[in-house]
Amino acid sequence: MSPHPPRQARAINVHIQGWLLALPAIVLLAAFTHIPGIATIFDSFYATPHGRRPAAFVGWAQYQTMWTDPIAWTALKNNLLYALITVPLSIGLALTMALWVAGRIKGRAALRLAFFTPTILPMVAAANIWIFFYTPDYGLLNQITRAFGGGSVNWLGDPSTALPALMAVTVWKEAGFFMIFYLAALQQVSPTLYEAARMENAGRWTIFRRITWPLVMPTTLFVAVNALINAFRVVDQVIAMTGGGPNNATTLLLFYIYQVGFSFWDTGYAAALSALLLALLGLVSMLQFALLGRNVHYR
Repeated sequence: MSPHPPRQARAINVHIQGWLLALPAIVLLAAFTHIPGIATIFDSFYATPHGRRPAAFVGWAQYQTMWTDPIAWTALKNNLLYALITVPLSIGLALTMALWVAGRIKGRAALRLAFFTPTILPMVAAANIWIFFYTPDYGLLNQITRAFGGGSVNWLGDPSTALPALMAVTVWKEAGFFMIFYLAALQQVSPTLYEAARMENAGRWTIFRRITWPLVMPTTLFVAVNALINAFRVVDQVIAMTGGGPNNATTLLLFYIYQVGFSFWDTGYAAALSALLLALLGLVSMLQFALLGRNVHYR
């Protein structure tokens, strides 16, 4: 006789099958996310090896260096400001575009394609397009400002405008991608809810605040977490457009890690900076789930 009753045996088989189906994803996630993350934290307690000299254990020395490193603090401040501005702007613009193209308007397919096109461009190609926009004297933006009587602005060479210029590229490129998720969420909202609201003479803002916004909150949480992660892994457009300048005005945390690890070849200190980035992303993501998760209503 079987050691388990038939119903219990079937439940065990279903449980095992579920784990087997999830096994490929678990292996890939562990191999490319968890194990490298743990190895990075482990390496942050060791000095950079040189030649035949192995890495020596230095304890918290790398983190003490980070505490007194002004460029690390500048990169962290720039990145926090970058995330604080680009994340809500990307989400707001994506939702606005989704609400626009979700309606029955002429040229809806062309609008959707136009909004989504920046997403499919490689970041280096997008950066080169925007370099032309920002070029002093004959760039598109300076031609527009001169047409209205303004002067020429060195958008990428002025510390006060360089970081906002990078933010504009990120918002332009990510909003179309996030629009797709909002568009899918809006199509799942029952039309009867809108019909009932209109019968009660509810205005557009009331309908959005009481029906649309609460029902797309799961999508908003997903988009917010991804937008936050994207804001802290910006490196390619910094390399292509500013190189971290002028005067470290556009030095972001991942770009500084790239510089330390591959330009200065200080892998130990780069590992400590990466551990800081991982801890910061984990903390902010938990805060997002705690704050936004309270208002998420799953259907």
